[in-house]
Amino acid sequence: MIKVFLINSAVIAFAVVIHYEFLYQFTMVMPKLRIRHRFRILLGVFAALTAHAIEIWIFATAYYYMDTATEWGHLRGDYDGSLLSSAYFSFTAFTTLGLGDITPSGNLRYLVGLESLTGFVLITWTASFLYLEMTRYWDRE
Repeated sequence: MIKVFLINSAVIAFAVVIHYEFLYQFTMVMPKLRIRHRFRILLGVFAALTAHAIEIWIFATAYYYMDTATEWGHLRGDYDGSLLSSAYFSFTAFTTLGLGDITPSGNLRYLVGLESLTGFVLITWTASFLYLEMTRYWDRE
């Protein structure tokens, strides 16, 4: 059980640190950009989408490797064991969409639940960040 906790914590910590760094770096770069203010917001949206995609692929990589190990459990259903299937599953978990065509078993279930929670928090964090950036730059033109 300790191993499950440590691996899950490491995956989540990696995703959160990446998200923090994306938002932090964007905050540092934003005032230096010599572009129209409304394009800054568009860049913020694309940067956030990029960060979320990277975070989803981190979880997907964890699913891919955990599925191949016997002690973690497996992904079942419409899952072919590929990294791309793992990414598809990760996108549905991260966004809390949860289509149900792929289901986890064993200890893999804990990471799936934690990914949904992490995704929800990071998406909300992004929405708050973009709102603050919009209020800062929206009316400047």
